[in-house]
Amino acid sequence: MKIAILGYGVVGSGVAEVLRLNGSRILKKTGHNIELKYVLDTRDLSGDPIEPFLAKNFEEIESDPEIKIVVESIGGETIAYDFVKRALLSGKSVCTPNKALMAKHGAELLAIAKQKDVSLLFEASVGGGIPLIRPFNDALLTDEILAISGIVNGTSNYILTQMSENGTSYSEALKAAQNLGYAEADPTADVGGFDACRKLSILLSLAVGKQVDYEDIKTVGIEKISAEDFSFASALGFTLKQLVNAKICENGVEALTAPFLVKLTHPLAAVNDVYNAVYITGKTTGDIMLYGSGAGKLPTASAVVSNIADAAVNRHIPYEWKSDKAKILPASGYVRSKVIRVLCSDEKAMLDAIKASNPQVKATTLANFPGHVAWITPPETDADTEKFIKSLNSVSGLKSVERVLLVY
Repeated sequence: MKIAILGYGVVGSGVAEVLRLNGSRILKKTGHNIELKYVLDTRDLSGDPIEPFLAKNFEEIESDPEIKIVVESIGGETIAYDFVKRALLSGKSVCTPNKALMAKHGAELLAIAKQKDVSLLFEASVGGGIPLIRPFNDALLTDEILAISGIVNGTSNYILTQMSENGTSYSEALKAAQNLGYAEADPTADVGGFDACRKLSILLSLAVGKQVDYEDIKTVGIEKISAEDFSFASALGFTLKQLVNAKICENGVEALTAPFLVKLTHPLAAVNDVYNAVYITGKTTGDIMLYGSGAGKLPTASAVVSNIADAAVNRHIPYEWKSDKAKILPASGYVRSKVIRVLCSDEKAMLDAIKASNPQVKATTLANFPGHVAWITPPETDADTEKFIKSLNSVSGLKSVERVLLVY
């Protein structure tokens, strides 16, 4: 079973390495000897051990009838889209970790794979090395998914872990993540929540069977999270995590990517550093959590190679969602509890005002952050929260609303 790898970066080279390390095991388990025939890369790789496999252009791979499986590890939505589409149309299965590609063009490419009776597999696009997409898709055959939440970006999770456990500032934690290779020079996709949002859109598209556009999901990054946020979260019995969070309702989908306060007793609170975890609620299965390494060369490559083995054994593995757009409900209407933290010159006046408005709400102050008052609201909409915050303007000594964070 001969394959081609498009892009010989971190994941592409990792796939070649995993095939070399585990080739005999794959042969034993599947009956197929997976043989690398081509590597397509625009860089000069003269002298590299991979040099004998270098292809001059994609047409060479596209027209070769011996190539049954193509691994796309170029990334992005442009060249990768063109090559994957052409590979599928030429009757070749494709394995890809490209979440941007699947989030944007998944419906179209899966339809082509179905038409050509080949597989388009994307296990590593969400959760890195965690076996997630296949069991998630299998669960949909027998159960209805009601909710999806979790930590699906290792970079932001690493940063928040450093801030929580070591008291590191956001800028220092980001710099450490970049030095370790967890964050890019431009970390916007990770810390801004956009990488996680794309992954959520893929899971939701599978769950509802329609295209979920990541642009329609409200996304908030972690750039403004501070030491004060962690201190007050801890005092209230929580920690802070960047989560994807979605609920499938009768009239549409509620979906968010944002920093959430997570109770210290919840399993997601214990997911630290670059690890990922996805928490799924099924109608009959109840709650399931899948946990593991969400990034890294070999874990991600292992997930891709697992897809290669699947494609070698089964010509067409059915994954599908329609191109019709799913309805994403406006985030302003979601009913959720929040933590509000304000800065004031008169803590007692603020505490009295909060208690007067709702005796059930307990506000918190901390000696090392004078003038700051924080409290958890009852479940309410954004309009309710804004109305209450406006009412605080009449309280003597209110300086500013420092933070409003969601409670998971």
